[in-house]
Amino acid sequence: MNLSGTIKSIQDMMRKDDGVDGDAQRLGQLTWMLFLKVFDQREEEWEDDNPKYQSPLPQALRWRHWAAYIAGADGKKAPQKSPSEIIGFVNNELFPALKELDANRSPQHKVIRSVFEDANNYMKSGTQLLAVIEKLEEAINFHDFKTRASLGDVYEQMLNDLRGAGNAGEFYTPRAITQFMVDRINPRLDRRETVLDPACGTGGFLTAAIDYFRNQLDTKSSPEDKRAIEALIRGIEKKQLPHLLCTTNMLLHEIDVPSQIEHRNTFGIGWNEWSANDKVDCLITNPPFGGYEDDTVGGDYPADLRTRETADMFMALIIKKLLKENGRAAVVLPDGFLFGDGIKGTLKKLLLRDCKLHTIIRLPKGVFAPYTTIKTNLLFFTKGSVIDDGSEHFHTETIWFYEHPYPTGYKSYSKTKPIRFEEFKPEQDWWGDDSNDFADRVENEFAWKLDFKTKREQAEAAAAPHWQRAEELNNAAAKLEGEASELRKSLVGTSDAAYREKIETQIADLRTQAEPLRLQARDAQAAGDRIYWPIFNLDIKNPNAPEEETHDPDLLLEKYKKLIGEIEETENLLKSELAAALAHHFMAEVA
Repeated sequence: MNLSGTIKSIQDMMRKDDGVDGDAQRLGQLTWMLFLKVFDQREEEWEDDNPKYQSPLPQALRWRHWAAYIAGADGKKAPQKSPSEIIGFVNNELFPALKELDANRSPQHKVIRSVFEDANNYMKSGTQLLAVIEKLEEAINFHDFKTRASLGDVYEQMLNDLRGAGNAGEFYTPRAITQFMVDRINPRLDRRETVLDPACGTGGFLTAAIDYFRNQLDTKSSPEDKRAIEALIRGIEKKQLPHLLCTTNMLLHEIDVPSQIEHRNTFGIGWNEWSANDKVDCLITNPPFGGYEDDTVGGDYPADLRTRETADMFMALIIKKLLKENGRAAVVLPDGFLFGDGIKGTLKKLLLRDCKLHTIIRLPKGVFAPYTTIKTNLLFFTKGSVIDDGSEHFHTETIWFYEHPYPTGYKSYSKTKPIRFEEFKPEQDWWGDDSNDFADRVENEFAWKLDFKTKREQAEAAAAPHWQRAEELNNAAAKLEGEASELRKSLVGTSDAAYREKIETQIADLRTQAEPLRLQARDAQAAGDRIYWPIFNLDIKNPNAPEEETHDPDLLLEKYKKLIGEIEETENLLKSELAAALAHHFMAEVA
């Protein structure tokens, strides 16, 4: 039986155990066992290289001393523990000890404790557990190169199986996507560029980066170059199962001590606790979207960036705290981010101002099915330098869009027909070079560009009179309110009733005059905002695509919503003009 068949056989065994419920638990159970098995075989290599090597595990808890099948006098291999005792050993000795390892003793201690602190043994049958161990013993010899190579592929398939495991699917990004995003970000080993995924899940982006770094090694590469890769990879993952999967993934990719894969909530770090040392050269991530953090998280974010939606919180953090100047980022985001307003509008303004958003790859539906069927996008941007001259500068001037098509004959992607890396060859050929601001890019039926600089300047010019009028109205109101405040001060210490009544009447009159000015100022401000803020709607349809007649209800609904939006935008423009005219009229009356 091949390795893939063995893993499937193991999962079938677990289905017979009353303690294991669902694919996610089966995968979690298999992964902690796989971790200990692979770790033990890696330890054999380290012991060969260094006779003084000391295991972070107590001797009785090493895989070789409790799980490995040992040959008896008759030459037949047998388990070291009986079915009646192995469940008790795992639950009462192995897990408690691993959960309580002293994380301060070494990076290895820290890794193992973080892997097991929230892990569980779900199996209840000693017979079934021993059968699983026997299968692992037969199938996995990590010293064998063929096994090593195929184990990576099998592990990838295990992760792919997560896509059908309920919410666990959120931790898996298709390999083609991770590979393409890393390829376009191009982290450089010779420059020792750091790579971070702050929501690393099972480690797909990080393993793609490891492979990308290793492909840069050649016969001239030094041992330091090979060792540097481990230090350049950084990840943070909140949930136990994906962290366990990610750490095992790192071991399979020969990252000996994956201590830089942290098991914690990225948002558990205070806004002001992030330092310059936390910033990286390259950031590649697929933050969980559609999820929300609880009220205790993110309360120290700046007021205009405060939100509970996870993807929005990550974007704020990426732009302001995680990228070095000239650092490069690639982020997966849903369509909702592109057309959203409110906090999403504020975040997009921040992104376009502080970074150069140069490319948006628009993916079709089904790339992340069955976890989600909503359309997603790959945003590529570079952190700009700080320009502190008192005025507002935008680093983004031109945004290129590329609409990724389905392969010929496809109407959607699925688990059996996933997106493939080879499909991105047209995007790679079209991409060009950031050093000349992508001057070689050309529009085609899939690619188009937005002159954001011109669009912004035109919107600012059109909105400016409304904003200026709002400022004038607010100043006029403030002057009246200031006079009222001075009159209020004049009453201090005065007991003359007639005088007090006279002054109170004057104060009320001033406030009566100020109130409509504030309302008019608000309307004028809103009129300017209605002209300005739509420039941050990045949900832009491909103007070069041929119009196709469709009877797809989803597409028809999308067209209807767009038409309603255009009607609403026209109404808002009319309202803006009317509000401006009325505000001007009232200003003339006040004057």
